[in-house]
Amino acid sequence: MLEFLKNKRILVVVAHPDDEVIGLGSTINKLVKNYNCFIKCIILGEGITSRDKNRDIEKRKKELEIHQSNIFSSKKIIGYQEIEIYNFPDNRFDSVPLLDIVKVIEHEKILFKPEVIFTHHGGDLNIDHQLTFDSVITASRPLKNESVSTIITFETFSGTEWQASIHPKAYRPNFFIEISKEELEIKKQAMDCYEFEKREYPHPRSKKALEISAQKNGIVVGCNLAESFCIIRSISKNEF
Repeated sequence: MLEFLKNKRILVVVAHPDDEVIGLGSTINKLVKNYNCFIKCIILGEGITSRDKNRDIEKRKKELEIHQSNIFSSKKIIGYQEIEIYNFPDNRFDSVPLLDIVKVIEHEKILFKPEVIFTHHGGDLNIDHQLTFDSVITASRPLKNESVSTIITFETFSGTEWQASIHPKAYRPNFFIEISKEELEIKKQAMDCYEFEKREYPHPRSKKALEISAQKNGIVVGCNLAESFCIIRSISKNEF
């Protein structure tokens, strides 16, 4: 099944540092290691300043420096090839014109020329996740010369499952990727790099919760461990 992703250039677009690990850390590792994929991760938001009533970058300067260092430590463990980090305000993407975020994604697409994009589920509780999804869809309209043929969303624990169950955009995965124990361990090790994001069980960003979630997704599709996704659009193009 994963043959359709083999040798592809894949752009992973996330709102915050650690979303790339929580959402698809094991899958990224698998695709690079076993399917010769070239993967670039775009992290749009700085991920720290929502902890204060008012955004104060100077006050959080030290934490922001540590957070960026954590990103690169995590990247090294997962093993993807490229990363670009932006500075949109944490949990305040709705204070930024959507077009500003769209332009960033369009710029990255021009540079990287991806064939596949993984991003957040559009119905997540987190506003930054919602607007990241909207920006990806806007920046990847299926026009004649659009390079992106496939858009896939992932669940982000403490964002996806906390949305109301009756929400009209509740997460309904239709694509599962089986992962190995080793790939799950990579995900847990990468999450451990994030000093300000990891939590103790039963928080969904704990290592034990990541393991339980992989087991739950595996049970859904009859395997030991899996990560879940939703295929939003996939176009089979005529290559003749």
